[in-house]
Amino acid sequence: MNPAIHEMLAKYRIITSSDAENALKEVLQEIALLGLHRANFFEKAAFYGGTALRILHGLPRFSEDLDFTLFKPDRGFSLSPYFSAVKKELSAYGFHVEITSVNKKLKSEVESAFIKAGTQVHLLKIDSLKAFGANAQAGAKLQIKFEVDTEPATGFEFEARYLLEPTSFPVITLKKPDLFAGKLHALLYRRWKSRVKGRDFYDYVWYLKNRVPARLSYLREKAVQSGHARPEDLQTGVQLKEALLQRFRKVDFEQAREDALPFIKDPRELEVWSPEFFSQITERLEVTG
Repeated sequence: MNPAIHEMLAKYRIITSSDAENALKEVLQEIALLGLHRANFFEKAAFYGGTALRILHGLPRFSEDLDFTLFKPDRGFSLSPYFSAVKKELSAYGFHVEITSVNKKLKSEVESAFIKAGTQVHLLKIDSLKAFGANAQAGAKLQIKFEVDTEPATGFEFEARYLLEPTSFPVITLKKPDLFAGKLHALLYRRWKSRVKGRDFYDYVWYLKNRVPARLSYLREKAVQSGHARPEDLQTGVQLKEALLQRFRKVDFEQAREDALPFIKDPRELEVWSPEFFSQITERLEVTG
């Protein structure tokens, strides 16, 4: 295994098998971003979502997927031309992976693919993780989904943020007010099906704690485009707060906690979660644009 991997893993406090797998998955994510950079992917798309917040801004929870938005709509966009660059970069650092497109039965504006790597074989390659590899299931896979919105709302601002590992390189990403707007869109409109995505609520607390304002115009554009709002909706911070309060009244926060727990270090952070807690902290929400 490339020595850079040992350096990247040194920043993690790894105690459990879950810690080891989450850390290794994040290393794979960062190397995949390097591969995308080398393939000039960021000339067409920007990084956003929970993993962008984690890797670029220090969100204290792990995140599973790599999410991107094109700078302009392109229904003909394909991720496949970038597979070889990502695979080559991961191979150079000692990872043997499969990358496959998701073939959807119904036409979708989201282009998806999976990076898959054997969990046990890669844990056993790394001295500091060998003990966890011995207990891993033989057929288990580290799996990273990456998705690109090919028909995006485009009213966002973007910037270059630099990573230093495994080498120094830039990643083009949405600015924090737009990242927050994207998270608010997920918080307000994501379909929960059988389980509330508690990670959205965890990220919401992080944005408020760090006093990040949300770009209201971008949120409104996304909401109108997705069919969840009219152009006259979400015109003010007051309207946004009321929409959030209505959402909080419908949340099963026990389910939300269960969803978030595998991705955080300290479960006590979630003990206060309730409609009252989220309603009160929403008073701190600020908007821009």
